[in-house]
Amino acid sequence: MASDLDKLFADAFSRANNTQKKFAPDVQLRLYAYYKQATKGDNFSFNNEEHNLRNAFKFNAWIQLKGMDENEAKRNYIKLVNSILK
Repeated sequence: MASDLDKLFADAFSRANNTQKKFAPDVQLRLYAYYKQATKGDNFSFNNEEHNLRNAFKFNAWIQLKGMDENEAKRNYIKLVNSILK
C-alpha cells in the first residue's frame, strides 16, 4: 500500500516527465539527484561503459545528497516540481 507521500511523489514525477516545459540544466540535475536518492538511497552506481561528462554531472549531483533520507528526497523532489510547474 502506497503512502500519501509515495502518491504525491509519483504524481510529481509524472507531471515533470509529461510537461512540454524545458528545464534549465541545473534544475534537471537537481530533479535527477532527488529522484535517484528517493528511489535508490545511498546505493550509488556509475556506469563506466557510458562514461561521459553528462553522466559524471548526474552522478555528482546524486552523490552530493549522500545520507539524505529517502522520504526527505521525495519531499524535496515534490517541492521542486511544484515550484517550477505551477
